[in-house]
Amino acid sequence: MDRMIRINATGADPELAFSPTHGSPAPGPGEVAVRLHAAALNFADLLMAEGRYQDTPPVPFTAGLEGAGVVEAAGPGVTLAPGTRVAVSAHGTLADRGVFAADRCTPIPDAMPMEDAAGFQVAYGTSHLALTGPGRLAAGETVAVLGAGGGVGLTAVEIAAVSGARVIAIARGADKLEAAARAGATDLIDSAEVEDLTAALKALGGVDIVYDAVGDAPGLAAFRALRPGGRHLLIGFAGGRPPALPLNHALVKNISIIGFYWGGYRTTDPAALRASLDAAFALYAAGRLRPTTGTVLPLEEAAAGYALLRGRGAVGKVVLSIAPEPGRA
Repeated sequence: MDRMIRINATGADPELAFSPTHGSPAPGPGEVAVRLHAAALNFADLLMAEGRYQDTPPVPFTAGLEGAGVVEAAGPGVTLAPGTRVAVSAHGTLADRGVFAADRCTPIPDAMPMEDAAGFQVAYGTSHLALTGPGRLAAGETVAVLGAGGGVGLTAVEIAAVSGARVIAIARGADKLEAAARAGATDLIDSAEVEDLTAALKALGGVDIVYDAVGDAPGLAAFRALRPGGRHLLIGFAGGRPPALPLNHALVKNISIIGFYWGGYRTTDPAALRASLDAAFALYAAGRLRPTTGTVLPLEEAAAGYALLRGRGAVGKVVLSIAPEPGRA
């Protein structure tokens, strides 16, 4: 009997239910049935469970936005063959099995563990496309990453570093800063100890790009350290609210404020999203990207994983192990 994690009601205290199922329906045209082996949690999952995400499905719904597994069956018009190992970026990945649109499934390198693949697309996809696309990152520039110890922030550190940038990591606590240093950050700022983030960044020479997954006061402080012509990438608001950025400063200093929603590219520019993902997976295959899996829990402990995200206590991705992959250690 298959299992799934269901959200039966949304709100401040969402109901998270562990439910049995009796298998998945057969895939239709353009779909594949996937046996899932791992799934990753994202901050967006919390917003969705609370009914505050821009793309929340009607309740009840199966939780999860990304995972990894093996194609079991393919519907008409699909080129992904059964047996193909894939990463999945779609609703409903916290389950033993699921049926997903084939264009939401990306073949993964043979040597890539399911735990790495499960959390790869959203985090690395966001950082790679944001920085190399609208962020116009160039080698030799300086990038300040807010929330650098989290699952998405660490990928921004890595991608900026392998692109030849100098990376300033801003995170809370020594463990998160150590992870950022391993990912390639050259300068570290503990947000729990610094009194004036703007001054600290200016003392390091200022920045060309702010990668802002936090927002609120830290986002504003980092914005004030941007050099003329800089870019402020709005990735998310883990701090609770958007930063109140002064538009007059943006005008005078020719600063670009760029809102970035990775999922929106599936509609507005799917070719750019696909090219970016292909490039990110190629960097992984070449050994240049090394995902940081901070916590691995069984599917039954999904609530504990969400609590880690809510308390911002996770270093790297929180991944749920659903089932061992046959033939793999």
